[in-house]
Amino acid sequence: MKHVGILGGTFDPPHIGHLIVAEEVRAELELDEVWLMPSQEPPHKHTAAADADDRVNMVSSAINANPSFSVETIELDRSGKSYTYDTIKLLTDKHPEVRFYFVIGADMVEYLPHWKHIDELMDMVRFVGVKRNGFELETTYPIIEVDIPLIDISSTDIKNRLASGRSIKYLVPAGVETYIKENHLYEER
Repeated sequence: MKHVGILGGTFDPPHIGHLIVAEEVRAELELDEVWLMPSQEPPHKHTAAADADDRVNMVSSAINANPSFSVETIELDRSGKSYTYDTIKLLTDKHPEVRFYFVIGADMVEYLPHWKHIDELMDMVRFVGVKRNGFELETTYPIIEVDIPLIDISSTDIKNRLASGRSIKYLVPAGVETYIKENHLYEER
């Protein structure tokens, strides 16, 4: 059986923190692969600033040097809110030979009781919780905890820096920075 981690998010834009989480989880759990999965419309966030194609291109650029990483677009291939239950159901039906590990930050661990069909979801996927500043990894649900270096980088901060003309060097992979500049993303409007 293949073991695959899923790291979902808007990736608007993807940054070094995302890659650190993906690699730390992959290494710690000895996963075969990690799929970075841009969301269409997460139930807990507003619509992304960059369109889906740009976000996929940025993620592809961010992970191109790591053969264990790939982009999964299943959530972008359908419209509406992206509920984890619906996505994992589709993925497990499509890949019955894969054991999935769904990576979430501590902020989402605290929110697990409110997830759509959480009890059924717990039977379908293993949850992996990683630390985030200001949140604890406390829940009654069975999660695998993975310690990661706490890197306080956010896509919101990166967008704010770009809008005000500040540098994002070393916050995002060089290819992502180039893509953002070439496509005039997140500029002050």
